[in-house]
Amino acid sequence: MKSSFEGVSDPGLVRPVNQDAYYIDPQGRFFIVADGMGGHAGGQEASWIATKTIQSYLDEHWNSDRDSVSLLEAAFYQANKAILDDQGKHPERSDMGTTAVVLVFREQCPWVAHVGDSRLYRLRSSKLKQITEDHTWVARAMKAGDLTPRQAKTHPWRHMLSQCLGREDLAKVEIHTLDVQKDDRLLLCSDGLTEEVSESAIAKLLEYPLCDKAATALVEAAKENGGRDNITVVIVAIEDSLGQES
Repeated sequence: MKSSFEGVSDPGLVRPVNQDAYYIDPQGRFFIVADGMGGHAGGQEASWIATKTIQSYLDEHWNSDRDSVSLLEAAFYQANKAILDDQGKHPERSDMGTTAVVLVFREQCPWVAHVGDSRLYRLRSSKLKQITEDHTWVARAMKAGDLTPRQAKTHPWRHMLSQCLGREDLAKVEIHTLDVQKDDRLLLCSDGLTEEVSESAIAKLLEYPLCDKAATALVEAAKENGGRDNITVVIVAIEDSLGQES
């Protein structure tokens, strides 16, 4: 698969520390975004541990004969264990945790795995679609019909995660294939982007011809609208057809 890609991370205008982390595989095989929580040092450490652990695990086992679902599951559980181990060694970081969203191109197929509310979007023919489903109290309430999208946008519990990395009770990691076509654009991002920029505005900015220009424009738009959280975006532009279905 031929693609171009770019990532940008910015602390925003309010937070003194950037607790987001991201990784782009130089070969374009996989992409990671993580958004940490649990105090300045804790959140920064948790997102770094998760990103580094997942990256290392995928690098080490990429050419193994295990299927992509089990590979991604193992990478996430390894990251969860690494954060828990660090919590045990550093009690001052005992409440730290992190989201993680990972996009992988393997076995002639794109895969997405995630925990928390960092998201993957797909832009196709100027239409933006959210691919991942947030692991939050608000998303669960919306699915049950207890909240409308408008109510969810300003609900005081909208940032309350139903699961994240760094917890003993981590549930099953959500993993599935993704339909990708030539000229699609994929966006991995932390909620510092989506809290400040509407999906219609994100779609327009994602259409910038160059990935680096689009990534910078998205971050700047979030800052212009307040920049109250850290902002991380990774853009992958698909330049040939995979012919895969989700």
